[in-house]
Amino acid sequence: MAEITASMVKELREATGLGMMECKKALVEANGDFKVAEEQMRIKSGAKASKASSRVTAEGVVSAFVSADGKVGAIVEVNCETDFVAKNDDFMIFAKNVAQTVACSNPADIVALSEMSIENDTGSVEDVRKALVMKLGENLTVRRFERYETSTGTLSTYLHGSKIGVLLNFTGADAALGRDICMHIAASKPKSVDITGVNPELIETERRIAIEKAREAGKPDAMLEKIAEGTVQKFLKEVTLLGQVFVKAEDGKQTIEQLLKTKAASVSAFQMFVVGEGIEKKVEDYAAEVAATIAAAQG
Repeated sequence: MAEITASMVKELREATGLGMMECKKALVEANGDFKVAEEQMRIKSGAKASKASSRVTAEGVVSAFVSADGKVGAIVEVNCETDFVAKNDDFMIFAKNVAQTVACSNPADIVALSEMSIENDTGSVEDVRKALVMKLGENLTVRRFERYETSTGTLSTYLHGSKIGVLLNFTGADAALGRDICMHIAASKPKSVDITGVNPELIETERRIAIEKAREAGKPDAMLEKIAEGTVQKFLKEVTLLGQVFVKAEDGKQTIEQLLKTKAASVSAFQMFVVGEGIEKKVEDYAAEVAATIAAAQG
């Protein structure tokens, strides 16, 4: 029997929104397998899909750059240890310069980027990063980037504050449309442009859960596949950009796909970064730490 720790129970509770005892029981029944436990809880209780992967658990900023002609652009995530430093002017300027460096120099990866001469400053990206570490007193990292270059389309970008950023590659001369779609992506967080970009494993998971939920609800076996297919199609509309209802739709029904058709436009790719997405951040319990220190001193 696998050991079920408090941290495992806490993680499952955050992923499903269900009670601690329910989560512990599910983990025990699944012999400590997180994915199995989560699936079983969703089947039995209708819990929503895990949001754990999109939790913001680290500090920093997302920054973006698009060339004046709209043909080359980049988006980057630069991390630090505290929100205080994330708001520092020097830190934010560094992030902007890194985004421009990615767009202009086209690095192959983070290592290559670190060795490149940074735009609007002197030295390499790594040189400037190290100098900022010394100045600000925190570790700083360039975590990830995406770069687009297009000859037939146009690039658009949107930053929601400094925590969410979107880079969009689309066809169509309407700059306002590009910004609206970027804002929609930031708000609705699609996983891909269309069904071709959705991980098949996600689709099969939704299908399997739908079948088991319908079976537990007493639905006839002959109806299970039809019910599952309906659930999968609903899921795909929710996670694909083209299938989502436009957040600014006046009728509350117009999808992004329909909107693009009215504008004779199309979307070929997008990238969205959320600061800290997927990073686990250690939570310090200072009261417990002090208590433990006192107890150790006394005894």
